[in-house]
Amino acid sequence: MAGRCSRRHGEKYITDGLVKVNGKIVTELGTKVDPEKDRVEIKGKPVVFKQALVYIALNKPRGYVTSCSQPGDKIVLDLLNISGRVYPVGRLDKDSTGLLLLTNDGELHHRLSHPSFDHEKEYEVTVANPITDKALLNMEQGMPILGTKTRHAEIKRISPKRFRIVLKEGKNRQIRRMVGKTGNSVTRLKRIRIANIKLGGLATGKWRYLTEKEKDTLLKS
Repeated sequence: MAGRCSRRHGEKYITDGLVKVNGKIVTELGTKVDPEKDRVEIKGKPVVFKQALVYIALNKPRGYVTSCSQPGDKIVLDLLNISGRVYPVGRLDKDSTGLLLLTNDGELHHRLSHPSFDHEKEYEVTVANPITDKALLNMEQGMPILGTKTRHAEIKRISPKRFRIVLKEGKNRQIRRMVGKTGNSVTRLKRIRIANIKLGGLATGKWRYLTEKEKDTLLKS
């Protein structure tokens, strides 16, 4: 049963009325389902078929590590309640929040993670002290960090201590390092968009599947 249990246990789940297909309990053994179209649940939890590709948007809270395994830390996978395995695309550091994509599509994972594909990532940044126009311009034009110069970024001021920045790369703790170069420091960092996928009103710690339109646009890009 999609790798979730043995055939014998699967048949018992069915006869016990614990399996739903498209919201309806099924009790007939051998019921056919289409993994591309039908929604199957066991004990109220959705079953993700091995061959089905899954695309999830998560609003990562502060304090969670973007990893599949991190002893002693809370990980983003703890926030999901799906039966299949998915992997985070890129990273958000432990103290950062906002949009994180997770998928079992290896090709998409590579394309979104590699800077050569030029996918935009947009962040809202709050800093400790008012940031000058000159500092924002320096970050926008590119700065030397980690032995190389950052690529051109798009920056829009929101208030004396807040701005939005759009990157087409993702160096380790890049925004925090860039702000640090200006003599300031980041107090809050929230990702609000990856390519065409927006965080929108998704509550902190909650997740959703991408819509068909979002998925199609993302895959075409």
